Amino acid sequence: MEENRLNERKDMLLSLMNEKEYVPMKLKELAILLNVPREDRESLKEVLDALLAEGKISVSKKGKYAKAEVFAQTGIFTAHHKGFGFVTIEGRDGDVFVAPDNTGGAMDQDTVLVTVEEPRGDRRAEAVVVKVIERANTSIVGLYQKNKHFGFVVPDNPRITMDIFIPEGMDMGAISGHKVMAKLTSFGGPGKNPEGVITEIIGHVNDPGVDILSIVRAYGLPEGFPEDVMEETEVVPEELTEEMISEELKKGRLDLRDLPMVTIDGEDAKDLDDAVSVSREIVDGHVMYHLGVHIADVTHYVKEGSCLDKEALKRGTSVYLVDRVIPMLPHRLSNGICSLNAGCDRFALSCLMDLDEKGNVVGHRIAESVVRIDRRMSYTEVNGILTEEEGKGPAPEGTDGLIPMFHLMNEAAGVLRKKRMSRGAVDFDFPECKIILDEKGRPKEIKPYERNAATMLIEDFMLAANETVAEDYYWQQVPFLYRTHEKPDEEKIKRFGILINNFGYSIRLQNGELHPKEIQKLLSKVSGSPEEALLSRLALRSMKQAKYTVDCTGHFGLAAKYYTHFTSPIRRYPDLQIHRIIKENLHGNLGERRLSHYEKILGEVAVWTSSRERLADEAERETDKAKKVQYMERRIGEEFEGVISGMSNYGFYVELPNTVEGMVRVSELDGDYYVFDEEHYEMVGERTGKKYKLGQPIKIQVVSVDRYLKTIDFLPVREF
Repeated sequence: MEENRLNERKDMLLSLMNEKEYVPMKLKELAILLNVPREDRESLKEVLDALLAEGKISVSKKGKYAKAEVFAQTGIFTAHHKGFGFVTIEGRDGDVFVAPDNTGGAMDQDTVLVTVEEPRGDRRAEAVVVKVIERANTSIVGLYQKNKHFGFVVPDNPRITMDIFIPEGMDMGAISGHKVMAKLTSFGGPGKNPEGVITEIIGHVNDPGVDILSIVRAYGLPEGFPEDVMEETEVVPEELTEEMISEELKKGRLDLRDLPMVTIDGEDAKDLDDAVSVSREIVDGHVMYHLGVHIADVTHYVKEGSCLDKEALKRGTSVYLVDRVIPMLPHRLSNGICSLNAGCDRFALSCLMDLDEKGNVVGHRIAESVVRIDRRMSYTEVNGILTEEEGKGPAPEGTDGLIPMFHLMNEAAGVLRKKRMSRGAVDFDFPECKIILDEKGRPKEIKPYERNAATMLIEDFMLAANETVAEDYYWQQVPFLYRTHEKPDEEKIKRFGILINNFGYSIRLQNGELHPKEIQKLLSKVSGSPEEALLSRLALRSMKQAKYTVDCTGHFGLAAKYYTHFTSPIRRYPDLQIHRIIKENLHGNLGERRLSHYEKILGEVAVWTSSRERLADEAERETDKAKKVQYMERRIGEEFEGVISGMSNYGFYVELPNTVEGMVRVSELDGDYYVFDEEHYEMVGERTGKKYKLGQPIKIQVVSVDRYLKTIDFLPVREF
């Protein structure tokens, strides 16, 4: 059927089904209504199938067709390794359950068309997948298993529940035990596995680094940069010359090279986005702090529409995996000319703020600048200077002249922090982990990252700059990208309130809404208690995810009306994007044409970069989980003390001090039948009355691990 004729018939059918008088009809009834001869009904079926594939119409279980919203809705299918799944439908509260027989061949993260059977009585809503609209998985990473004349790939993603059949001659010579990438040639059907061809042999499952490389492939993370990007990179200067600097100074760039400033980062950081400076004076008897946050001027080298720019947008963010960094920009930029390396002249975008003694920004200037960093400092070094910890010894060599500035920075940061806390900002303080690998990529130590005076100081300064820039550009009414964090869902907050009641805490709602100050008060109350880390994490889970938007709707967690991401353009595309807007504005180049251009592109940039951020977070979590499982695999039989961190009908989770989490399965608990009391978040033995409660300290033994599912199983240690 030619395309024009097909489109005409689709339009006609859509028009018919959108009429008020239309009632859902079967194929035969539609054919009679439209005077379609029996021999042409197959053509009518093709038109209906095309409309179904586009999600424009729906079909009932009895084969009746109607407009899309009558029988079907579009959503994202999330599979479970046991065969069932859930569909997330935009605008609908909660996911909808899909039974194993009703998945319609959908695979994890496919976009699907579903009919929803609404809940009746105690029954929950259930969905039936009637059509897969868009496939999310065109290639699969997994473990190859070779038979005599064919093979199978067992997907690494446990939510892809069927093995991929690899016909003879399509395996690239892979052997059993190889981790491979397979491109799907067929998605299978009832009783038939998907089929594919192997396109890459990643390495043997036991080879060093193959586990992480498999995750890189599975998430579609890039490694090398395309040739055209590298060609552009080659013409970027390695260092600034006086001629380059002089030319920029003539255009109005500030020369701040004589202003004392430092970078403060982790010991292993290589891409240094930000430097800080501070001074203090007394004005009319009051203290005034002059705070400078100086950010790498990446857009000076990454021009809009260039190959570098397109690749940076495509990546969206740098990804920090346990054994490698996948940068947004090539190393020549990220570790070279853009990185604010000590003793080197660098172009920057500076946010110069005047703070009063209450932490209010009473004046500010955003300007292009030239900076020269006096000293690269680590968090450990600065924390040692600020806290004068015993055993730290003297300050690092060559920093004596900077010590007063570090104490002044700490003072200014304390003023900013006090103001932020007074308005109700939530300060989550639970440990993240650092996984240390040996030379073969095996985890030899897992320890929590601890926040200290130096990390908090930098946080305070970066937050101040981000808020200042966001407020400035909001009131200028210029198209911009903001970092927004919506208020939590009422239902999630109610559940959280019930949960914390079990610990003797409560939160107060005002007109049904939660103010971030209430979360802050709760975290303050639980500070130092055994349940502190647990309740902090549960509070965070009850909130929505922050994202990038073109509307400035505020940041709930920071209790901030205006917030953006300005401080990390080497590793985040939104920061780079707003730098470009700021610089155009500073030079008076934001005319009607450019404003219209940004109005047009920023919505897509916000959605895309938010999705890339989530993908990077998931990949980082997966690599951490893989290494934690490997670490505990060598500790089977050992005993540890932890805290019960989560519960479900299947059992409860225990988190160890090093952030490793494992599960105690109800089916493995000896001597009693345990029931999950959801209202009080506790597991109760029916015969003995023994209880396991959320937040309870517990001693466990490591009994097993599953590398495939990335899970760890614990058992409580008997108390005699």
